[in-house]
Amino acid sequence: MSRSRTATFLVGLLAALALTVLLAPLAGMKGYLPWDVLSGSLTSVDEGIFWKVRVPRVLLALVAGAALALSGMTFQSMFRNALATPYTLGVASGGSFGAALTVKLGFTFSIAGLPASSLGAFLGCLLAVTLVYGVTRLKQGFSTATMLLAGVAVGFLFSSLLMFLQYMSDFAETFRIVRWLMGGLDVVGYRHVLELLPLVLVGAAAVFLHLRELNLLVTGDDLAAGRGVDVTAVRRRLFFATSLMVGGVVAACGPIGFVGMMAPHICRLIIGADHRLLAPAAVLLGAVFLAVCDTVARTLIAPAEIPVGVITALLGGPFFLWLLTRGASERA
Repeated sequence: MSRSRTATFLVGLLAALALTVLLAPLAGMKGYLPWDVLSGSLTSVDEGIFWKVRVPRVLLALVAGAALALSGMTFQSMFRNALATPYTLGVASGGSFGAALTVKLGFTFSIAGLPASSLGAFLGCLLAVTLVYGVTRLKQGFSTATMLLAGVAVGFLFSSLLMFLQYMSDFAETFRIVRWLMGGLDVVGYRHVLELLPLVLVGAAAVFLHLRELNLLVTGDDLAAGRGVDVTAVRRRLFFATSLMVGGVVAACGPIGFVGMMAPHICRLIIGADHRLLAPAAVLLGAVFLAVCDTVARTLIAPAEIPVGVITALLGGPFFLWLLTRGASERA
């Protein structure tokens, strides 16, 4: 891959990020002009909508999209499978069950500003991670095959429990559960952003410190071990780093799908598989992609709003099929 093409792509992503930050908060049921915001000519109501609703929402979309894309890239490299997603190991299913359980039990409290559904989702994610880690530890070596099978089994377990809760819920509870499962970024104020940001920064720092190891893991465990990589330790660190980010995103936004599969794969097609370039590109594209999807979700049928998870699924479904058909045509 030529350096000029890579540099052009990264600069384009930075420009797209800047435009998204500047323009996305202006769009909505009532659009604002940039000079109205800069000159302070907005009414107090419009000013509150802009600074306390739209700007935090765009920032949350940027942070969540970056975390999902980076987690997806890590899982795709660890499992050497372009179809892997941040939810491959059952974290989203655990979070969904935790959130649904709080709805079914009627919990309405909040701790430090976090609603019960978010707390339940985060605890569910932690439980799923603990189960996957415990099952994987039962076998020697912390292998990707065991981890993947454990994640699938845990995901099915929590999915079945979630279906049981939905069956036992009344109409109002079922509606709340289904709406949460669609994912959303409807926040007021910066609390959710500030609570999610430390989790993402810690997880992202751990991933960026292991980009060399990721490059070697893609070639195979034996070759990576031959080049001095402690495969088991690195895989364990990456597992917890990505789970921390994904758990935080699911707790704050619900299970927003396909961002973690699409963004890193698109970047890999354009700039190659070198994670020193792929990681920052995936972070930028994931952030921009989710922010743009959310902007479309809240403006397409305004004043009503489409859950952002619906928009990402509408785009991700065809992309998933394209990946499958592309792989089949390459093997033919």
